[in-house]
Amino acid sequence: MARPTTINKAIQLLVEGNDQRNFFEALTKHLSISGIQIWNFGGVPDLREFLSAFATESNFPMVRSIGIVRDAEGPARSARQSVLSALRNAGLPAPTPAGQQASVGSPRVSVFILPDNKHPGMLETLLCQTFAGAAEDRCIDDYFACVPVPIRRPEKARAQAWLATKPDPHVSVGVAAKKGYWDLDHAVFAHLRNFLVAL
Repeated sequence: MARPTTINKAIQLLVEGNDQRNFFEALTKHLSISGIQIWNFGGVPDLREFLSAFATESNFPMVRSIGIVRDAEGPARSARQSVLSALRNAGLPAPTPAGQQASVGSPRVSVFILPDNKHPGMLETLLCQTFAGAAEDRCIDDYFACVPVPIRRPEKARAQAWLATKPDPHVSVGVAAKKGYWDLDHAVFAHLRNFLVAL
């Protein structure tokens, strides 16, 4: 499990995995948002322990706002309830409306369940939408039609197939964001952009 080290900013963003950390570093830079410290809390099962350690870090009193982002591997509602449970376990305010900040308590806490606070999916769900309908997208369809075994995680596979067309094809989706391979101005990221600005 990833563990918090030293809190040094008033705005904290906790995300699931290194891919998300790299992606959100790229997105906040693209949006010229500064003053956010971004953490990889590990996998979904690690969030509870991470938050408990995070809330007791010596510099935690300086924190004014916390954003938490995780995938919805199943129903988004269940993913959200899991995050809220972890927040309560750590003694932190838990927001109720999807994507909204906690109305009471300090620090303010916001939760975003990828891809859109409503549907199952992940970061790659949004990334794949950035090239939907492009010529490469149709080629990826044709390629997958030729594969003799079922694709277990199609959105992750599609994102990797897209990256195979780029100058540095072996990078992760998060590093690809830092290299400018994803259109961070695409409308599909509007809710995420608003979430970050609101922090």
